[in-house]
Amino acid sequence: MSQIFDFFLEAYRQTPTIQILLEAVAFVFGIASVWYAKKENILVYPTGIICTVITVYLLYINEYFGDMMMNFYYSVMSVYGWWNWSRKKGDKYVVPISRTNTKEKVIGFCLFLLTMIVTYSVYKANEYDIQIANYIDVFTSGVFFTAMWFMANKKLENWTLWIFADLITIPLYAYRGLGMLSLQYLIFTILAIQGYIAWKKSLNNNLQTA
Repeated sequence: MSQIFDFFLEAYRQTPTIQILLEAVAFVFGIASVWYAKKENILVYPTGIICTVITVYLLYINEYFGDMMMNFYYSVMSVYGWWNWSRKKGDKYVVPISRTNTKEKVIGFCLFLLTMIVTYSVYKANEYDIQIANYIDVFTSGVFFTAMWFMANKKLENWTLWIFADLITIPLYAYRGLGMLSLQYLIFTILAIQGYIAWKKSLNNNLQTA
């Protein structure tokens, strides 16, 4: 057990205190954001924005540009999602939980490809020596951004993408020594599974009462 703690704590021995505090704040607000998403609560967005803005800074100073771009996209998409979830017509919210149709799947795939191209371009523009882990960044950035777009439009499939990409990200961050972020994504995975179950139940209930 002590070896596990040493593995997670070793990377923080030379880390400035302010960075550790910022990562801890991002950790708490990130968990809160996914929790609120599971509950279909609009607070998913303000809490998520706090988390992603801090994470963008932390990833930038550590030169993880792929993940940085991913979290920058989160921040932008969170603003859109916040607006979209809050729209009402009368007393009813305009955007209900639903499944993706063919057109939305195509748009999602195009966003996936576009995000990978942009993320890869950021690495190249900074003349970064791209390693295998960075190519994983490029791939997961595409998956995560598509998941974020699906979530902003309350599509059930967003949870499937989160789970898939979270499972890839957990060992990636552990390998990089970002123990808190690795643990965060493990918790994200558990919450995403719960979120999928909760949203699917809500969708089924809505279909039965429609």
